[in-house]
Amino acid sequence: MSAEESLQRAESLLERLDEARARLERTEDAEAALQILGELSEIAKEVEAEIQRAKREAEADADAER
Repeated sequence: MSAEESLQRAESLLERLDEARARLERTEDAEAALQILGELSEIAKEVEAEIQRAKREAEADADAER
């Protein structure tokens, strides 16, 4: 996967994060809120992984150009 693809995936995950956050703001059900918080946590982890992957790819590309 290229750095650009990782960044696109991270952007997609950020959209999911925003959607889940909006659902959390609308809910008044404590159980649903806990479920959404778990979803937010998982999405945030995926975003971090994609950012790290993109960083590694970008660094590898830069090293290859030297």
